[in-house]
Amino acid sequence: MKNYLAAGIFILLITAFITAAGADEAVQASGSRATGSVSMGAFNRYIFRGYELSSHSAVIQPALTVSYKGFGASMWGNIDTDEHPTQSFVPDREGQKSFNETDLTLSYTYNIDKLALTGGYVYYGTKYANETEEIFLSATYDTFLKPTLAIYRDINEYSGTYLNLSASKSLPIYKEISLDLGASAGYFIGSADYWKTYERSTGAYTGKKYQGFHDGMIKAGLTIPVAENIVIQPLIQYWFPLSGAAKRTVDDNSYNFNGKLDDTFVYGLNVTLSF
Repeated sequence: MKNYLAAGIFILLITAFITAAGADEAVQASGSRATGSVSMGAFNRYIFRGYELSSHSAVIQPALTVSYKGFGASMWGNIDTDEHPTQSFVPDREGQKSFNETDLTLSYTYNIDKLALTGGYVYYGTKYANETEEIFLSATYDTFLKPTLAIYRDINEYSGTYLNLSASKSLPIYKEISLDLGASAGYFIGSADYWKTYERSTGAYTGKKYQGFHDGMIKAGLTIPVAENIVIQPLIQYWFPLSGAAKRTVDDNSYNFNGKLDDTFVYGLNVTLSF
């Protein structure tokens, strides 16, 4: 029910964005107007911050994004075509298809020359875990590798702080086709008791709270225009743990209550329509 309510609120916000943009013809004429995109992705698995949230199934990930005068709103979903458990994922419908996540993001971006500062809020509507919320800040500098530093703080179920440093580069290779490269590294600091680690002496999660270098990711893909405002983007990602703590097990139990990280490949295709 909460997912439907959140989706309803999001649709109202999108409607307000479009209505406001459409009403201000003078602003549109000057070049400031609402923009957005609709996309659909299909991948061999779903990885979030290194955690494997699907296994032995395809996932379908629809998304909608709208922005206007620095304000942004987006909705993202995950459909697991055949849910199976992992060390980080307990299915809500094991062995069946499930639309098991709907994320809503609201943000504002302020530009200072080549520096873009963004702050926002994320609602995670997950069926396989307790729903939660985050606030975040990020800074991107528009230079050769477009470095971005982002800080996320969970303010609800799983109190903790996640920092991510990323870089990306697009290289033209043929006409309007580009090769897109990227990499990222994450560091996590657990705050809630949820993040207590596994201790051999007690045989339970009674140890210090999980903290340390967490996940790394490198990726490569192509952006291929196929029609006006439509592109397809095949891609491959390689995820890996950045520290011993991130991949550690104790007596066959994950040291981190949320699950250990493995070396994992993700591959698939995105189709995006921009407007």
